[in-house]
Amino acid sequence: MQITKNRLDEATEVLAEVLRFEYPADAVLSSFFREHKSLGHRDRGVIAETVFAVLRNRRRLEAWCGDRATGRRMLLAALIRVQGISSRQLDASISATEKQWLAERQAAPSPELSFADQADLPDWLAERFLAVFGEADALRLAQALNRSAPLDLRVNPLKAKRDDVIEALRADSIACEAGQYSPLAIRLAEKPSLAKHPLFLDGSFEVQDEGSQLLGYLLAPKRGEMVADFCAGAGGKTLLLGGLMRSTGRLYAFDTAERRLARLKPRVARSGLSNVHTSAIAHENDARLKRLAGKIDRVLVDAPCSGLGTLRRNPDLKWRQTPEGVAELTAKQLSILSAAAKLLKKGGRLVYATCSVLPEENDAIVDAFLASHPEFTLLPAQGILHAQGIELTCGDRLRLDPAAHGTDGFFAVAMERNG
Repeated sequence: MQITKNRLDEATEVLAEVLRFEYPADAVLSSFFREHKSLGHRDRGVIAETVFAVLRNRRRLEAWCGDRATGRRMLLAALIRVQGISSRQLDASISATEKQWLAERQAAPSPELSFADQADLPDWLAERFLAVFGEADALRLAQALNRSAPLDLRVNPLKAKRDDVIEALRADSIACEAGQYSPLAIRLAEKPSLAKHPLFLDGSFEVQDEGSQLLGYLLAPKRGEMVADFCAGAGGKTLLLGGLMRSTGRLYAFDTAERRLARLKPRVARSGLSNVHTSAIAHENDARLKRLAGKIDRVLVDAPCSGLGTLRRNPDLKWRQTPEGVAELTAKQLSILSAAAKLLKKGGRLVYATCSVLPEENDAIVDAFLASHPEFTLLPAQGILHAQGIELTCGDRLRLDPAAHGTDGFFAVAMERNG
């Protein structure tokens, strides 16, 4: 990868803003690119890739840089240590002082790395990983979360068949293959821009991680049912549920952010779904939900969480999240799950899911809920998936991680209301 002086200076500028950790890194980059419209697709890719390399490897880069590990120095270190660019390739883009500093650092002995350095996690999270997973598995998981995620697609069953989409993509020289688990998943070898691809524009596929797709199969909605996506966000899982329902029945998409739900509407139109009904709610106990109490067949609660299972895509989260933030989330998660449970009819299915790998957001929430709601029983996740032709060894509780499954980190359980 070649990086010119202008690209290096631009990457330095946007990295400084990202490292303030006031806003998500992807939002900062998007804003920067809007302000620099002259940058082409390739230039944007170079800048984003370099900034994300620093976020992913911040601790190891800081250790290598030694004293005064500035953003600029970490950027230069990332280019050489992570992206494999030689010092000579940078000669025309950096100052004489920077050349001398790089030469000194490359000649210095390698620094000793702590577990947190090797895992590239903040101290509190490194300690939590060690306590939960043990050193070997914690390091394996952390390093898997530190790699860039592949690009996964989900085929819309109302518009296309997976084999046909794969064939069409390959005809356009887009290397891809069927996903390992989800019957609708396609994994791409690279990350081409698909926003103007005819099959995207006509709603034949959406971008969605394969692990996220499995949450819909765990809920397993049937034709003609009443289903609720309780924390719909921008609606990726809503679209999957609607497709599995073959656009029959009634599918409610609830969320507290009207702005996120607004982004769902054009996606619904593109998908061809006619059974989706969006509704912005003030909170999980909004009075508008009461009229549906005891009437819904299936409810998906993809709860707001730390997002620590998505570090492959959002590496800044590990630096922005705090123990206090996680503690606040856990209280909210249990409240949301308890409120969503009120919607279910007898015999209905409730799925609780997060994109976190921390037990306090996962097993602890489910165990607390089941202890206070004896009318709910746990269903075997592995059996539910097996019945739909998905072979995945997971027992009663679905746990996905990039090291073992090549997906984002997810946790999910299915429960049934018996009374």
